[in-house]
Amino acid sequence: MMKQKYSPIFLILFFAFLSVASQENKLSALTISKNLKENSNLVIRSNDLVIDVKDVDEMIVKQTKIITVLNKVGDRYLDAAVGYDNNTKVTRLQAKIYNAFGKEIKKFSKSKFNDVSAVSGGTLYSDARVMYIDFTPVSYPYTMVFESEYKTSSTGYIPNWSPLINYYISIENSSFIVNYPTELGVNTKEKNFQGYAVENQSKEGVVKYSIDNVKALKYESSAPTINKIRPQLLVSLNKFNTEGVKGEYSDWEQFGNWMKDKILEGKDVVDQSTKTKILLLTANAKSAVEKARIVYKFMQDKTRYISVQVGIGGIQPIAANQVDKVGYGDCKGLTNYTKALLNIVGVESYYVHVEAGRDDVVSFENDFASLEQGNHVILNIPNSGNDIWLECTSQTMPFGYLGAFTDNRDVLVVTKKGGIIKKTPAYLNETNLRVTKAIINLGVKGDVNSTVDIVSEGTRYDDRYELETESQSELKKFYKSNIWDYNNNLEVSSISFENNKDSIIFKEKIKLTIDGYATINENDYLFRVNLFNRNSFVPKRYRERKLPLEIARGYKDVNEYTYKIPSGYAIQLLPQEKNITTKFGSYNVTFTKIDNNTFVYKKSLLIKAGEYPKEEYAAYRKFRKSIAKYENIRISLTKIN
Repeated sequence: MMKQKYSPIFLILFFAFLSVASQENKLSALTISKNLKENSNLVIRSNDLVIDVKDVDEMIVKQTKIITVLNKVGDRYLDAAVGYDNNTKVTRLQAKIYNAFGKEIKKFSKSKFNDVSAVSGGTLYSDARVMYIDFTPVSYPYTMVFESEYKTSSTGYIPNWSPLINYYISIENSSFIVNYPTELGVNTKEKNFQGYAVENQSKEGVVKYSIDNVKALKYESSAPTINKIRPQLLVSLNKFNTEGVKGEYSDWEQFGNWMKDKILEGKDVVDQSTKTKILLLTANAKSAVEKARIVYKFMQDKTRYISVQVGIGGIQPIAANQVDKVGYGDCKGLTNYTKALLNIVGVESYYVHVEAGRDDVVSFENDFASLEQGNHVILNIPNSGNDIWLECTSQTMPFGYLGAFTDNRDVLVVTKKGGIIKKTPAYLNETNLRVTKAIINLGVKGDVNSTVDIVSEGTRYDDRYELETESQSELKKFYKSNIWDYNNNLEVSSISFENNKDSIIFKEKIKLTIDGYATINENDYLFRVNLFNRNSFVPKRYRERKLPLEIARGYKDVNEYTYKIPSGYAIQLLPQEKNITTKFGSYNVTFTKIDNNTFVYKKSLLIKAGEYPKEEYAAYRKFRKSIAKYENIRISLTKIN
């Protein structure tokens, strides 16, 4: 039997028909499979990203994506936008919206996109802009087809592939292609691919990955952030160009040398008058650390932070003498300026790239160098194995303190010998200490009159030290509505602070009253004993936990309340001591009778940072549930006849 032969024209038309039919199938929300709708706010029907690197200074990025938004929550992940700057030109841009049945209801041509600055109002100048659509849906579900293309001369930033955007999002198909000249070289790194059916069809000159049919992940209490569990592909070119500056690297050492020689070179010059001033200020300093303290305070007093997103790829700092002249700069400029001042007094320091963020601690990849990593700059002072780290954008932060924004992560340090990876100090567990002591006078009518002293260290200092800049009215609102909102009728009469920047300790003293705190009947006087630091958090219960458990930072609370009971009442019985010790932390409560009118309540709670398999979540929940139960313990006083 002879095989049927088809002409090339027929085959082209046939496959074109299949492509159109496939896209039309994705325009209707009715064609989404049931398993992809489960726990999903948004379904990525297809997301095709094609990056064509034509040369070291020419790159074209094309994206076509079809997204079905199932509900209002899904709107926030629509991402119908494209960014550009002086080196990037948007050559194609359009979006179409379809109703649940696949009928087109709105179309946005390039001219209909909003074109705005890509940075906040705190930025002095930036050439970064973004074009986006402003669409308010009238019903759900709906589908968007978004197409964009831009051309850029900067090849230092190759978009990474993160197909799973967030929790509660599913994927029908996502593909990623990078075509590149082999002489430029490419590095890739796969992250969190285990458990996902990712197809890799890469070959020389082409990086090609795809993934199909990924069900939405439902967030679970105390689970890791999505960045720690979603599949990601990191890509960088060995040879690249950014803002007309060419470079070549395959590891962090080479990258650091490029930064040092091409980006930072010549930016540390300071005028003679400032040199003279700094030398006079540090003339009597007895050590390099003391000199650094003086320089840091000088910088904080003289400058303020203003974002300036210009320069080579947004990574080159303003020259030190310019910052010195105008008195402001961004993280790059202020860090470089501080480094230049330290050079004058003979204190060695290093420029540091870091991925900053309080809620999602992200480290630099030790084995993968790229310009994409890092969104902030700090300063490192080597100090005989006890490095000092400086946040140069704050006028109030203590010397040598980073806080939760940049602590406990791997960072890139640009040294004289190139780039090296170091880890910033970690504020974990007992380091994040808050001690609360109070004298509590109970009144015969059930009222409370109290003086509360609070001492905060570690990241707990970070949470509180800026309170001293607030007005008294705002502070009273803070304690009444935020910290002790579970105490009805609480009124704050006075507040004072002590900020010890040398020890990095913040102290609060609050005087307050609470009307009707205790419940009084004919013979009994009943009140909750844990007045000022209740920790009643109980993680949600899951029949079948699917995600691992993460306790991100850990902390310790120590409480000591001295109770003065009202005249006419007696302490009959105090609760027994409570002790709970687990791998997740510990909890201890004691009651001590001092005399007939006085007793002391002491509580210590330690929560330890750690990552645990999903099977241990139930034990953690049991631990927290036991704590929450005891946090509400009441004491009854008996009326004396």
